[in-house]
Amino acid sequence: MRVIKLKQASPAAWVTTVINAMDAFLPDHAAAEKKASSMAMTMVSHYPDKPELVSAMIDLALEELSHFRAVVKIMHERGLSLLPDEKDPYVNAMREQPRVGKEQYLMDRLLIAGIIEARGAERFGLIAQALPEGDLKRFYQSITRSEQAHQGLFLQLAKQYFPEDAVYVRLDALLDVEAEIVRKLVIRPALH
Repeated sequence: MRVIKLKQASPAAWVTTVINAMDAFLPDHAAAEKKASSMAMTMVSHYPDKPELVSAMIDLALEELSHFRAVVKIMHERGLSLLPDEKDPYVNAMREQPRVGKEQYLMDRLLIAGIIEARGAERFGLIAQALPEGDLKRFYQSITRSEQAHQGLFLQLAKQYFPEDAVYVRLDALLDVEAEIVRKLVIRPALH
């Protein structure tokens, strides 16, 4: 299965920032997992006529919710609490990209979700590489594998509903936009 290849790597300074402020990063990570679960259920509500998508999004929502629970457990072990949700500048910028039109909008939603998951896989993988051996490193290695599978799921769904050539043309254009968004992100102890 073809995977989504990001066009802009996350900067090394981002990894250093996160590793040096893990207690600040974890609440943001938890919020991202909660929002990902919610996004999957929103897709279920918006596309009830697409049984394959509905089934996949229910499974994804449950998996993302289990990730949320796991991050909250780690936080509680470290004496941390959840924080109020904040707007994610990266996700908000990506959500401005869908085209108008029922079919174009669905394709773009699937591809944007896949790109966001690919970015998550890249960043969680960088965290896993930088952490010392132990439970937290193993947790981020596991999360990385999950995010890699999720980006593949969204790409597969896009190809199920739309011609493959059109999917890859649009994916390439969205990856250009995503690369520019990443270049402009402020480095902070947050997923994005």
